Amino acid sequence: MEQLPTLLGVGAAVLLAAVLAVRVSIRLGLPSLLLYLGIGVLLGESGLGIEWDDAVLTQSLGLAALVLILTEGGLTTRWTNVRPALGPGVALSTVAVGISIAVTGTALHFLLGLDWRTALLWGAVLASTDAAAVFSVLRGVGVSKRLAGAVELESGLNDAPAYIAVVVLATGVTVDWTLPLLVVYQLLAGLAVGLAFGWLGAWTLRRAALPATGLYPLATVAVCVVAYSSGQLLQASGLLATYAAGLVLGNARLPHRSDTLSFAEGLGWLAQIGLFVLLGLFASPGRLLHAVVPGLVAGAVVLLLARPLSVLLATLPFRVPWREQAFLSWAGLRGAVPIVLAIIPLSEGVPGAGRLVDAVFVLVIVLTLLQGATLSPLARLLGLAARAEPREIQVDSAPLDELAAVLLQVRIRPGSRLHGVYLPELRLPRGASVSLVVREGRGFTPDNSTRLQEGDQILVVATEESRAAAERRLRAVDRAGRLARWRGESGR
Repeated sequence: MEQLPTLLGVGAAVLLAAVLAVRVSIRLGLPSLLLYLGIGVLLGESGLGIEWDDAVLTQSLGLAALVLILTEGGLTTRWTNVRPALGPGVALSTVAVGISIAVTGTALHFLLGLDWRTALLWGAVLASTDAAAVFSVLRGVGVSKRLAGAVELESGLNDAPAYIAVVVLATGVTVDWTLPLLVVYQLLAGLAVGLAFGWLGAWTLRRAALPATGLYPLATVAVCVVAYSSGQLLQASGLLATYAAGLVLGNARLPHRSDTLSFAEGLGWLAQIGLFVLLGLFASPGRLLHAVVPGLVAGAVVLLLARPLSVLLATLPFRVPWREQAFLSWAGLRGAVPIVLAIIPLSEGVPGAGRLVDAVFVLVIVLTLLQGATLSPLARLLGLAARAEPREIQVDSAPLDELAAVLLQVRIRPGSRLHGVYLPELRLPRGASVSLVVREGRGFTPDNSTRLQEGDQILVVATEESRAAAERRLRAVDRAGRLARWRGESGR
């Protein structure tokens, strides 16, 4: 108890420093994970002298943080963005993982003299990309939604097969004809568990009259965590169940959806900061010097051989243009996930696992610096960078239980086709009407002569029966303007 004030103070100071580091990382165009890792190293044995070498506890805390990060990733993923890239995204997260493991393992067997199981273990650890690292660099690049959706879907889904491969290789499971069936079961069962919990959670939250707004975000995150634990208990992929549950919940008509997404985003940042600082504490700068050569060799194999070949073969059936294939190959950033996966064989006592952890640490730093600094120029060079598209409107809802109605809050963003639309031209369904417009901080009751403008916030009161149709109409006009129906836009 005497040390509690000191521990809380140090923890809060580290958190504030990490939050401020986000702005620095954005200005530099690099993932903030490098700065968080640096904070951990400064706190560690070579800095302030904090010793942290518990591999089992680090693995457990790392997986817990990954669950929260995947929860945030699923909740904030827009289905409309990833749906056009569903085929390539799934192929990159499954087929490409297997190809990458085989190519990387084979190359490192001959280049570093590793035995086959150890070499394939290195390949499995390095097969997963990191969503947090990818999107902190992708911010502002301006690639198409379909291309960004493929990267986003891959980063959210490929943790599961990579984790399964690492566990199989690290624990010495017998490799026979049943192993592929086991992997397929774990992935399909994990997906089914996630979809089931996501649907059930969304159905329940829409009908639950919770006494406080802040309880809805807590319940939403809890559903995703329960999906993870249920998947693991069923010997399925808990990581895939987590992401799938978050994806369903994030695209459902949840009450107080904006509050939920904001809470999940903050929780995701907290998990990332804690995870990266913890991994920085676990690293030993003295050992890293001996891991530079194997780390650079493994990095070169992944970046120049395994990743391009796996992207090429995985996307071949979808006829992805070569420019997009080149961008996808370079956009496969490695972050915290490979480091956490590398700790699994260390906690299992696999010979040479310490060397793997140190080499992956070096590889992550080098590839992040190289790819993070060049991803945006590469997109421009390939002609894939375009002016950022307007963001779709966000419709938040609050239930009015006693009235069997909902209150929809809509903000008209810059570039929205709602700008300039007169209120009657919205053609909202029967049972829905605009009750208030807030413009430049002032609210007023609208009439038929009211013309919407960018930056306006509008409140729409709708019955439960008309809610879905009202949301679809608002999205349709946002995308295609007052003639949305004539242009075939349904708002779905």
